[in-house]
Amino acid sequence: MPLTRDFKETVQRRAERDPAFREGLLKDGVECLLAGDVDTGKIVLRDYINATIGFEKLGALSNMPPKSLMRMFGPSGNPHARNLFEVIHCIQQHEGVQLEVKAVR
Repeated sequence: MPLTRDFKETVQRRAERDPAFREGLLKDGVECLLAGDVDTGKIVLRDYINATIGFEKLGALSNMPPKSLMRMFGPSGNPHARNLFEVIHCIQQHEGVQLEVKAVR
């Protein structure tokens, strides 16, 4: 189901004023990827990118064409691990956070 413009604008406005919300989107997206829910992880990271850095700036930071990045995080995108981790690295630098993995049982 496509998201409405109102939802996207709401996410963007909240992301602009709430660093914890931005970090939560990033964290949730990566956690979905690590849990094997790649489709949801891509959607959440796409929402994060659209609400914060944007695909143009992310393309400049990652040395990847913005249109390729948009396809990567689209519904039928199948990003290579190298590209996905490069994007996550660039997003972390832009956001000023460092995600850490912790083992739990």
